Amino acid sequence: MGAVLAGFFTGLSLIVAIGAQNAYLLRLGLTRRYVGVAMTICVASDVALILLGTAGVGVVVRSYPSMLNILKWVGVAYLVGFALYSFYKASKREVLLPSESQPPARKVVIATMFAFTLLNPHVYLDTVLLLGSVANQYGSNKWLFAIGACAASALWFTSLGFGAKAASAFMARPVTWRILDVLIGVIMLAVAFSVASTHIGQ
Repeated sequence: MGAVLAGFFTGLSLIVAIGAQNAYLLRLGLTRRYVGVAMTICVASDVALILLGTAGVGVVVRSYPSMLNILKWVGVAYLVGFALYSFYKASKREVLLPSESQPPARKVVIATMFAFTLLNPHVYLDTVLLLGSVANQYGSNKWLFAIGACAASALWFTSLGFGAKAASAFMARPVTWRILDVLIGVIMLAVAFSVASTHIGQ
């Protein structure tokens, strides 16, 4: 259960961030058009990449054990950098407002969501590299960590898509995003400390 919860909160802290993918899904949720299709693309892509990262890093570790230590510190550095960026964003006056334009056609929504999801280099750093390397710190429980991260993705995108209408006024407040970014930064630093404190071979 500890590995599942660690995967859940680590995955959630990476996913819950102001970005093109989340902003676009939020706008679709506000218009209630093609939300299910968009959420399916987001969740399926995350799950595939998280599992790929967990399995792929495991293969590298079995062949080159020293790579685990390298990935560990790469993960720590990325987590700290992400935390600092979250704190930086929290200092800005960012507001996420829904689009006023008419919703596009289904094929445009699908193409756009795939572009936001798969053409963003951060998605590969977050899922394949970072979550994959952190998952492998849990040894035989790495798949439980991956399950937790996948569950976080499913919960977040479902909540964002279907909860956008009710939360639109709340999420339009700058202070909401400031608080959210500060919390993300704190979680990232906590996870970075946890990974840095993990000894190889435990």
